[in-house]
Amino acid sequence: MDEIEIISATRKWVEDVVVGYNLCPFAKRELVRNRVRFVVSEAVTEDELLQALHAELQRLDDEPEIETTLLIHPGVLQNFGLYNEFLDAADGLLAYLDMEGVYQIASFHPDYQFAETEPGAAENYTNRSPFPMLHLLREASLEAAIDSYPDVNEIPQRNIELMEKLGAEKVRNTLAACFVHNVPERTGE
Repeated sequence: MDEIEIISATRKWVEDVVVGYNLCPFAKRELVRNRVRFVVSEAVTEDELLQALHAELQRLDDEPEIETTLLIHPGVLQNFGLYNEFLDAADGLLAYLDMEGVYQIASFHPDYQFAETEPGAAENYTNRSPFPMLHLLREASLEAAIDSYPDVNEIPQRNIELMEKLGAEKVRNTLAACFVHNVPERTGE
């Protein structure tokens, strides 16, 4: 898959799953405003991914018009266990850069699995994405959104209940459908 196809599948996932199922009630506004940066990293090692993460954090600092970044990394950390371990290094980078409290990293992976759940459990699909990715969020924006949203603490449980109601097969098919939509045609001029 090339970069355009990866971004297209990821955007469709955000539109159909994250916004479509209202898993994140704050996502639609930023997507509509075109303030979500979709970037594909060419990283094939964890060190390269940390460098890409550093660059994207710096970009957020330099470009306040970008609200949030999805750093998609299809070439590294396909294994969920290794991905999950890498999150400590990502948080460590935030600390090293003195950006804790400024940015937060949320995690999404095709094989995401909450502790104490079966691999195929529907609730895992609240954090399953077409590709491994790191979601970089502005802490101040997140706090403002949380302050303006009633019962924000109930969102995770509501999402789990929704996934269970829809069932693993339906949400698995919805995620798979992100790969079978029309990719914008390129002209060979």
